[in-house]
Amino acid sequence: MVTLASDVRVGIRELLETHGKPVKEVYLDSENSGMIFPEALKLMIDAYKEYFAGHPSITHRRGWESYEMLYRASSIIAKFINCKPDELVFTHNGTEANNLAILGLNKENERRKIIISAIEHLSVVFPAEQLQKHGYKVIKVPVDREGFMNLDFLMNNVDKNTLLVSVGAVNHEIGTIQDLRAIVELVKDKDENIMVHTDACDALGRVSLDVKKLNVDLASFSSHKVCGPKGAGALYIREGVKLEPIIYGQLSTQKLWPGLENVPAIAGFGKAVELFALNFDSYVNHMTKLRDSLIQGILSRVEYALLNGPSGNKRSPDNVNISVLYCEGEALTVELSLKGIYVSSGSACTSRILQPSHVLLAIKREFHEAHGSILMKVTPLHSYEDVQYVVENIPQVVQRLRSISPLKPKEGG
Repeated sequence: MVTLASDVRVGIRELLETHGKPVKEVYLDSENSGMIFPEALKLMIDAYKEYFAGHPSITHRRGWESYEMLYRASSIIAKFINCKPDELVFTHNGTEANNLAILGLNKENERRKIIISAIEHLSVVFPAEQLQKHGYKVIKVPVDREGFMNLDFLMNNVDKNTLLVSVGAVNHEIGTIQDLRAIVELVKDKDENIMVHTDACDALGRVSLDVKKLNVDLASFSSHKVCGPKGAGALYIREGVKLEPIIYGQLSTQKLWPGLENVPAIAGFGKAVELFALNFDSYVNHMTKLRDSLIQGILSRVEYALLNGPSGNKRSPDNVNISVLYCEGEALTVELSLKGIYVSSGSACTSRILQPSHVLLAIKREFHEAHGSILMKVTPLHSYEDVQYVVENIPQVVQRLRSISPLKPKEGG
């Protein structure tokens, strides 16, 4: 596993301890790990305290109670995305769901081509590339500067040899909302037997999702992306679609994902989705206003700052990704954390390797622009005061970092 060198970790920890606790904290890093609805947390605690988190496949009272919690959560999520509860398989996160969707494909299938977009999450990219060892060809569809797929390229590459097309409904890094229905129609018109998977982790609760209307075969979800607990994810598998397990062990209530389900986390996942279902319009409205205030506030106060991805209704209501030129993204995350502002730098999955985000490079950002990016995501739990605090503090942090940076803007612009 690639991590920061131990001396760097120690140095950052000492730096944070030296500065003490900030006067206010604003957590905007739900790309990596999110805040949780109090109602979801309470349900999880109740699950542990009252039901002892029994095994849902065991035929005693605690097992039945645990199964009921599992079934209730699956019913809530299924209703929200318009599928049957038994079309859902619970995993522990979106990464596992994406891996199951891709690595669970029949390796003996005569079709040997997989198509993904150039800006997919690494938990889609890496499993797809892994299948190249089994003789599959992986095609990556280029995107424009806002992250939208090149549909002509897609059309020209979909053929009778294509087994799967995987496209994220909403990009995890730059918030691009793909026209998923048009993409699915294009693929299915070419060949209705081609399967379509969507990584919908960043779409759930942000855009309207009806898996039946979209006509997707597989869709991945993550609990922490909707203010639910860590430790729960799900894969929608359309009835009739055949996948093979990629892990093996004692079967419980799920054939494709053996082992003990994280019932308290799944229950919290269900509660979080229930809250989004009840308050969808108001939550989206609230997040959109916070997003726009954050974007406008930073771009109006920080010179040489660029918005990555589309704007307006083409962008996810929670997503803010900005490149701050003449600053290093990792330095920004550390300095902002001293102010109690928690963001991620570049790609959340590669930030500790100090490589530029493949998503930002795909939309034609230069290396230095990608390295200076910070990703922030708002939630229904954030307030206007939170955004104002961030907007007021970022210019000070940027000014300090630029004052010690060897990189300077050219004279006259």
